[in-house]
Amino acid sequence: MSETVHQKTGDELAAGNGGLELLTLDRQMCFALYSASLAMTKLYKPLLQALGLTYPQYLAMLVLWQQDNVSLVHLRERLYLDYGTLTPLIKRLEAQGLVSRVRSEDDERQVRVRLTDHGRRLKGQASSLPIRVASATGCSAQELEQLKQQLIALRSRLHGFDLTDADPASDPTNPEGAS
Repeated sequence: MSETVHQKTGDELAAGNGGLELLTLDRQMCFALYSASLAMTKLYKPLLQALGLTYPQYLAMLVLWQQDNVSLVHLRERLYLDYGTLTPLIKRLEAQGLVSRVRSEDDERQVRVRLTDHGRRLKGQASSLPIRVASATGCSAQELEQLKQQLIALRSRLHGFDLTDADPASDPTNPEGAS
C-alpha cells in the first residue's frame, strides 16, 4: 500500500515533531534533484563516450554549437562553473582538437574559445542525443518543457536567495521560528 504524501506549509511541518519529519531522505527536494541528475548523467554516459566526451564537455560543446567564438566569461556564466573547473575542461577539449583558445585582439586579458572543424563536425554526430534522452524519460514533449521551465525558475530563485536575509520565523527547521 503506498503512502499518500500531502503538501504542507512550512509552519505545519515545523509544528509536527518539531520539524523532525523533514529530516528523512525521501522528503528532501535536494535529494530528488541530485538523484535525478545522477540518473540523467548515467543515461548520457555511454552516448557521450561514443563521441569521446564527458557530460560537462558536452555541455560546453552545446554552448559553442549554439554560439561559436565566445569568451571564457560567457562559458562560465552559461554553465554555472567556476574558472577552476572550466579551464581544465576547455584544455581537455582543446587537446582533443575540438576547440581552440585564443586571446582577444581587443583585450589580451580575455580568452575566447572557438570550435575547430572537428568540433563543428561533432555536432552532427551528437544530433540524435536529445531525442534519445527525451525518449528514455517516458515524458511527453510538453511534460519535459514544463519540467525544464520549473527547474530554470527554481535555479533562478536559488541563485537570487541570500540566507542572511532569510526570516527565521519562516524557517520550519528553526525551533525559535515555529510559532
